[in-house]
Amino acid sequence: MKKLLLGSALAAASFTSTATIVEMNTSQGVIEINLFDQQTPKTVANFLSYVQDDSYNETVIHRSVSNFVIQGGGFTFSDSLDAITTKPAVENEPVFSNVKGTIAMAKLSGDANSATSQWFFNITDNSAALDTQNGGFTVFGQITAASQSTLDKIAALVHCGETPVVDITAEQCASTDVTISSANLVTIQNVAVMDDDPNSAAGLTVTENTLVDSGTSTDSSSSSGGGLIWLLGAFLLAVPRLKRVK
Repeated sequence: MKKLLLGSALAAASFTSTATIVEMNTSQGVIEINLFDQQTPKTVANFLSYVQDDSYNETVIHRSVSNFVIQGGGFTFSDSLDAITTKPAVENEPVFSNVKGTIAMAKLSGDANSATSQWFFNITDNSAALDTQNGGFTVFGQITAASQSTLDKIAALVHCGETPVVDITAEQCASTDVTISSANLVTIQNVAVMDDDPNSAAGLTVTENTLVDSGTSTDSSSSSGGGLIWLLGAFLLAVPRLKRVK
């Protein structure tokens, strides 16, 4: 029996969608996601290609920004954060709005069609910024109401910079001597397809992106969360102390 769909944040929907259902098992709990197969087919196919070859297994949540996003899909952890192998970038499909409870593709600043493996959960309504910025960020799925507690749990963790950590204090994060193990990071253990029928969630309530063609544009350096530098460089410089315990 399907879990109740997230309703309150998406009440102002303009049309319905259908979805493949995937389950993301994390070290902090389960996140069930309904994918928008028909309206964002290229993005969903791209995401599922990483699911099917187990690319997301044992990756980590590397970025969590209060009242903004929780981001993953880019790194595993061994002696350091290691970027996963990515596939060709996918074409942008900014059909739906970046409201709370949705999952969208991360991409490079200034390149609307640069999304590869990384995704983020909108943990608040980010539509005003993300629906227009950089061609609009492609929302390709929506979590179930029961999954919100897992995102809340991750957001509430101590953060070293923008990285959520377990069993490490804020004081230890501030120390130049702190080291961590993979057990201290939020891990995506696996992502599995629970129902591969694109019509398995027929009637799913969604919110259309009506801003992307409005002529409004938000500069990527001025958005909430300290700017949207989505991939390697700035993130790795921000957490130089994340190294494996010997």
